[in-house]
Amino acid sequence: MESHSKPRVAGSRIVTIDGPAGVGKTTAAKALSLKIGFLFLDTGALYRAVALHLLRDGLSQDIASVPLHTLASMDLRIEVRVGGMILYLQGEDVTSDIRTEEISEAASKFSALAEVRRFLLPLQRETAHRHDTVAEGRDMGTVVFPDADLKFFLTADLQERAHRRYLELTNRGSKVLQEDVEADIRSRDDRDASRDNAPLMRPREAICIDTTHLTADGVVEELLLHLAERQIASGYV
Repeated sequence: MESHSKPRVAGSRIVTIDGPAGVGKTTAAKALSLKIGFLFLDTGALYRAVALHLLRDGLSQDIASVPLHTLASMDLRIEVRVGGMILYLQGEDVTSDIRTEEISEAASKFSALAEVRRFLLPLQRETAHRHDTVAEGRDMGTVVFPDADLKFFLTADLQERAHRRYLELTNRGSKVLQEDVEADIRSRDDRDASRDNAPLMRPREAICIDTTHLTADGVVEELLLHLAERQIASGYV
């Protein structure tokens, strides 16, 4: 497992964006990275790639633990860049393949397993410590980058999150019901908050932003204001 990346820039900075499903973390992190010239680390995509590998290996989503040889056999490589990330699994570009609802559901379950989280931790840290990085996920500010320069935690009402996810899926051509999407998000919230390994929680130092009534651009503007106040990437704002 390796990361294709440039040598670390002295004094590289890390901004984390955590929160539950549907709050707009990925959209905000990607847009922010483009605005300030940082690299974008989509950790949710890494868990999706692991889920794809495990499913292809015949593992059940309800398995209690993952055999270590299954993880050891995985060749997961990433190319990170400003505003995006390309994932290679066993040499195959799976960046688009991991964006299905099936993989999303599997990633939510597999990510609760300690061995999966341990497997991805070094890759996430090694990548971000080589670059100025915006990292989004569910435990970026609490576990993966506890010493990040600035931490955010995004929230939103469940109904609004479900509506956003519903629109995202239908725009991709998926046939889903909004009430089913809402039930799925509620289930993921429960799993994320109650799991033993790196449960979803707001980092103590994180700035909380409620995105319920904000546009995507509005969220990014809020993030930029806080970055400017802390003099992080102020030259780009």
